[in-house]
Amino acid sequence: MATSKDARSSAPHAADIHDVIRVHGARVNNLRDVSIEIPKRRLTVFTGVSGSGKTSLVFNTIAAESQRLINETYSAFVQGFMPTLSRPEVDVLDGLTTAIIVDQQRLGADPRSTVGTATDANAMLRILFSRLGKPHIGPPGAYAFNVPSVRASGAITVERGAKKAVKATFNRTGGMCTRCEGRGTVSDIDLTQLYDDSKSLAEGAFTIPGWKSDSFWTVRVYAESGLLDPHKPIRRFTKKEMRDFLYREPTKVKVEGVNLTYEGLIPKIQKSFLSKDKEALQPHIRAFVERAVTFTTCPECDGTRLSEGARSSKIKRINIADACAMQTSDLADWVRGLDEPSVAPLLTALRQTLDSFVEIGLGYLSLDRPTGTLSGGEAQRVKMIRHLGSSLTDVTYVFDEPTAGLHPHDIQRMNRLLLRLRDKGNTVLVVEHKPETIAIADHVVDLGPGAGTAGGTVCFEGSVEGLRAGDTVTGRHFDDRATLKEAPRKPTGALEVRGADANNLRGVDVDIPLGVLAVVTGVAGSGKSSLIHGSVSRLDGVVSIDQGAIRGSRRSNPATYTGLLDPIRKAFAKANDVKPALFSANSEGACPGCNGVGVVYTDLAMMAGVATVCEECEGKRFLASVLEYRLGGRDISEVLAMPVAEAEEFFGAGEAHTPAAHRVLGRLADVGLGYLSLGQPLTTLSGGERQRLKLATHMGEKGGVYVLDEPTTGLHLADVEQLLGLLDRLVDSGKSVIVIEHHQAVMAHADWIIDLGPGAGHDGGSLVFEGTPADLVDDRSTLTGEHLAAYVGS
Repeated sequence: MATSKDARSSAPHAADIHDVIRVHGARVNNLRDVSIEIPKRRLTVFTGVSGSGKTSLVFNTIAAESQRLINETYSAFVQGFMPTLSRPEVDVLDGLTTAIIVDQQRLGADPRSTVGTATDANAMLRILFSRLGKPHIGPPGAYAFNVPSVRASGAITVERGAKKAVKATFNRTGGMCTRCEGRGTVSDIDLTQLYDDSKSLAEGAFTIPGWKSDSFWTVRVYAESGLLDPHKPIRRFTKKEMRDFLYREPTKVKVEGVNLTYEGLIPKIQKSFLSKDKEALQPHIRAFVERAVTFTTCPECDGTRLSEGARSSKIKRINIADACAMQTSDLADWVRGLDEPSVAPLLTALRQTLDSFVEIGLGYLSLDRPTGTLSGGEAQRVKMIRHLGSSLTDVTYVFDEPTAGLHPHDIQRMNRLLLRLRDKGNTVLVVEHKPETIAIADHVVDLGPGAGTAGGTVCFEGSVEGLRAGDTVTGRHFDDRATLKEAPRKPTGALEVRGADANNLRGVDVDIPLGVLAVVTGVAGSGKSSLIHGSVSRLDGVVSIDQGAIRGSRRSNPATYTGLLDPIRKAFAKANDVKPALFSANSEGACPGCNGVGVVYTDLAMMAGVATVCEECEGKRFLASVLEYRLGGRDISEVLAMPVAEAEEFFGAGEAHTPAAHRVLGRLADVGLGYLSLGQPLTTLSGGERQRLKLATHMGEKGGVYVLDEPTTGLHLADVEQLLGLLDRLVDSGKSVIVIEHHQAVMAHADWIIDLGPGAGHDGGSLVFEGTPADLVDDRSTLTGEHLAAYVGS
C-alpha cells in the first residue's frame, strides 16, 4: 500500500502543469498573428529592432490583458472610477498572472511632485517628524508642502432631532509655504513677451504660441467680451481697461451666442502655462515660458516649499527640509542613527525604502528632486523601488528597457536585481536591447525581421546560445563591437566651460572641442547632464535634443510633429487653387462624422469603449469633396498613408516636386524612419521611434553645435550603427556634436571623451578624464575606462 501511495504522489499535480503563458493569434498594432509560449518563473527577454512589435506584444497584449482581467474583479461601481481597458486583439491568452508594469513613462510633471512623494518616503518622514519632532507642531499634514493651512468659523446646522444652529470653528495646520504654494519657486511675467502694446486686439497684438486670431477660447474672448475696445492699441487702454485686461476675475461673457469665461491675462497664463512643470512642456512652449517668465527661488521658504513652522521642528538638529535635501544614501545613514522604540516599525520601513534607492543605483538622488527632472531610466528605477522588498511571488514583472540611462558599471547591478525577482518565483518579462542583459536571459524572443509593417513576427525563440547561432538581425549583431578610431578628427576650436557648479558639479573647468564628435560620459548621477545642459545647451547656436517625452494625441502624427504637413498642404492648395486649411484633418477638411479622427468612439462607462471606423469617410478622416483634389495623381489621404521612403521619392520629382517637404522627408530617412507612415498616430510609435523623430525634427534647426542626450535609448544594436553614421555625417558637414552617452559603441566611435565621476551624487561632479578613447583605454584609471577596454577587447 505504501509503495502504491508513493507512486501516486510522484505524478504531477493538476495545478503544476500551468507553467507557461500561452499567446495565440496576437494582432495588436503591427503583430501578425503571433503565437508563442513564454515559460513562467523565468527571465524572458524580448528583443528586435525598434518598431518590430516588442511593446505591442509584451505591454499592449500580455500586460494589458492581465490588468483588464484584474479590473473586472472589482464591482461595477469601482470600475467606474478606473481606466477602461479593451481586450487586446488576440485569439487566446492563457496562464496569465497578476502583472506589475514598470515602464519608462515619465512620472507626474506637476511642480509639487518629487521623488519623495512618488516613493512614499515623504509620507513616512512626515509621520516620523510628527511623532519625534521638537517642537511638536501638529499631525503629519503639518509637515506636507502639498497641504495648506486652513482656518474657518461660522454657524453650522446640526440635523439631529430638532434642527439647531451652533457655532463651530475649524483649523487644519498644513506645511505649505504660503508665498510659493509649495512649488519652491515664484514667477515674474514679462508683459512685453505676451503682446505688442502698439497693436490693438483686432490687429493681432498677442504673441503667445498657439493663440490664433480666430480662436474662441483665447483671442476672441478678449476682443469680443465687451469689456475692452478691440480696435484701440493696448498702450492706450485706461487704468480700468488695463486692470480688466490683465487681472480681472473669471467672468461669464457671450461671444456669438456662446457662453464663455473671460479671465485676466495674467491668471490665464499662470493656469495654462505655469501650473505645469517647465521640463514637461513642448519645446516651443518651453522656449516661450523661458522668455516670458523669470523663475526665482521663493524668498520666504528658500526653495524648501515648507512653512516656517514645519522648518522649525527638528530631530537631532535636522528638520524635514534638511532631510529631504540630503542624498538618499546619507539620509539612510541618518535614519539608521535614530533609535526610538515607539516608532520602530516606521523606522524599519523607511530604512528599507532608502536602502532600496542605494541598491538600485539612485543613492545620489534627494527626496526633494522634482520628478519632472528625472530621465526615463531614473523614473523607471524610482518605480522599481516599491517592488524590491515585496513579499509577493508568482506575479509577472514587466520591464521596459530597465538599463536605459545606466553606465555599464550600473547594468551589472540591475541584472542582479532582475535575477533576484525571478529567483523569488516570479515571471520577469524584459524588453531590452543591451547585450549584457540579453545574456542573462533564460529565454529569448526575437521579433522582426524589420520595423513597422516589415516586423511583427517571431524570428527566434529559445536560449541565448541559440540566438547567437541564429540568422536573425539580433543574432548577427549580438557580438558586434565598435572599434576605436585610428585617427580621430582634430578639433577646430573649443567651448570653454569655467567653474561649472550646477547641482553636484565641483567648479568644473573643461574645454569641449568643436568640429568633432565629443562624448560626455560617467556613471549615472556623476554630473553629465548638469555640465552640458547647465553650461552649453542654452548658448546661442546650440541645438539641444533632450530626453523629454513627445507630447501628442491620436491626432498627432509624424507629418504634423515635424512640420511636414504645412508644405504638403500648400502644395495641394496651389495645385488645386483652393485653401490649404482643406487639407488638414484638424481644420476645414475634417470629416464631420468623426471630426477628422477616422474612427468613432462610443463610451460605455466602466466597460471598454468601442471604436468603429467612421462610415462617412471610411477611416480616411477627410471630407469626400476634399479627396477629389489631387497632387501627382494622389489625394491627401493616400499621401498620408505613404511610408517616408515612398513619400521622399514622390515629393522629390515630377508634378508633386516640393523641396520643403523633400528636405524633411530626407531627414526622417536619415534617422532610419523610412518605413514609418506619414499619418501614423504618435501614440502608436515606440520609444526609439519617438526619440529618432525628435532628432529628425531638430536636425532642421539652424545651429553649429548639436547636443544629444543618450540618443541610443530604445535603439537596437543594428540601429546604433546607423546612428553612428548619422553622427559622422553631421560632423563631416561642419557641425559640432556633443553626446551624453553610456553606450560603449558611441564612446569607442568618439573623437574625444570627457569622463565625469568618480562616483554619483556628492561622490561625483569632478572631471576624471579628458582625451581620446584610445588614451582612456590605455589609461584605465576610471570605471568607464575599464568597461570600454573590456568592450573593445583591449
